[in-house]
Amino acid sequence: MYQALYRVWRPQSFADVIGQEHVTKTLQNALLQQKTTHAYLFSGPRGTGKTSAAKILAKAVNCERMPIAEPCNECSACRGIMDGSIPDVIEIDAASNNGVEEIRDIRDKVKYAPNAVPYKVYIIDEVHMLSIGAFNALLKTLEEPPKHVIFILATTEPHKIPLTIISRCQRFDFKRITAQDIVGRMSHIATESGLQYEDKALHIIARAAGGGMRDALSLLDQAVSFSSDRVTVEDALTVTGSVSHNYLNKIGRSIYEKNIPEALSTLEKLMLEGKDPARFAEDMILYYRDILLYKTAPNLEESLERAMLDDDFKRLSEEMQPEQIYDYIDTLNSTQQEMKFSNHARIYLEVCLVKLCQTVSKNTVELTGVQELYAKIDSLEKEINELKTNRPIVEEASQTQSPKKTARASKEFRVNTRMIREILTDATREDLNSVKSQWGVLLERLNSRQMRSQSALLIDAEPAAASSNAFILKFKYEIHCKMAMENQAFLNITSSILEEITGKKLQFVGVPEDQWMQIREEFLQNQTQDGKKNEEEHEDPLIAEAMKLVGADLIEIKN
Repeated sequence: MYQALYRVWRPQSFADVIGQEHVTKTLQNALLQQKTTHAYLFSGPRGTGKTSAAKILAKAVNCERMPIAEPCNECSACRGIMDGSIPDVIEIDAASNNGVEEIRDIRDKVKYAPNAVPYKVYIIDEVHMLSIGAFNALLKTLEEPPKHVIFILATTEPHKIPLTIISRCQRFDFKRITAQDIVGRMSHIATESGLQYEDKALHIIARAAGGGMRDALSLLDQAVSFSSDRVTVEDALTVTGSVSHNYLNKIGRSIYEKNIPEALSTLEKLMLEGKDPARFAEDMILYYRDILLYKTAPNLEESLERAMLDDDFKRLSEEMQPEQIYDYIDTLNSTQQEMKFSNHARIYLEVCLVKLCQTVSKNTVELTGVQELYAKIDSLEKEINELKTNRPIVEEASQTQSPKKTARASKEFRVNTRMIREILTDATREDLNSVKSQWGVLLERLNSRQMRSQSALLIDAEPAAASSNAFILKFKYEIHCKMAMENQAFLNITSSILEEITGKKLQFVGVPEDQWMQIREEFLQNQTQDGKKNEEEHEDPLIAEAMKLVGADLIEIKN
């Protein structure tokens, strides 16, 4: 009976486990130093060698030639584990044996010594499928098993395993295998199996495998069955559902030239051939990635994943700008994400192609605008040079002109100085103390009436002078004074509250602190000068005559 390639070529030694050197090297050193532990956890994507590494480790610890870095695969223990005749290596599928009873059965049998080999090895595959009760049943046994028992747990979803289980194991994370390593392994297998193939076909299969060796060998097996005698690029494209390079070049050219009908008709042909829309979007992203890579680093030809260096590809790479490629990749990537959650992937793809054909790069727009600006500057410079050349030379006498100051509308607050002087003329200390004593009550009334904005204007304000029917309100900041005095609603509310408190209808006028000091000083100076004038007007004429006769030094005036 025919066996699949991934079964025939399953790794039998650590050297055959491709792309996991960080795991195999650690395990080999532990085997040589005889420092193997009682529990291991192998986690990673599917098809990366977790179960194969577990079986190789089981053979190595039971090999008759221990200590050894690789199982010999020749002794009776290695051969018995390989053909499944030794019952001491137990492989359990946790997906179908996830109950508490199965784990309890393991816990009861663990204490019995192995029959044929030194160690009894339990390989539990897809361990994350165990129930909570099964994990609890396994917990104590996993922490302190007998010396002759080794547990190897394998999983693709380690986040579903309780931390109490993970903390009792040595964890090894298997990573996705690179396309280059997959191609190397497939090339070795194909050569050993006598298969004919094209190198590019293996690269297409490796990229479609998504980092899994088992998936790659399954696709290779399928491609071999599909082909007649030689695995070609077209065979690989058909099996994996990828798009051929010629189609990619054709659609890339249509998008660049904004030829929407051509792009949509090409897509229609691909869909009729059964191509997957999601795979097509991924192929286009990789195609533009190859264009960008070839444009920026032409010597990295081996790094191209989806494109072939023919004349069409090179010509398109030279014509396209990096900014366009960035926009194309962003649009395709967002479309690919939207297609995952939709049942109409083809519609999204068609809309994406139309959008790509209509895309205008922002940088292109900016570049065009800059070029137009430079053209206008050149035109203006030519006109200026012509005017300078053709105008008559006229000598003008230099005239000194006083610079005109630009009149600027003053935005400062205009204080009502007339009203302030009137209040100061009749101001008394008693009236000021009366207003100050009621000032706190005024602020409380404003807050109680939900007028916090009006109250906030008066926080840094205080009465500076008062008469019997009006007072002066001094503000620390001019902006607050302006906002208060120009707000008629504020003035009305404040006056009405003051009338309620004092029983008198008081008017008030606002003034900023810096202007108040100036106005007050001017008022006091005027008052002093007026007093001297009054004294001079009421002076005794007899005393004035005496001053003229003998001088002021010899006269003493007594009232």
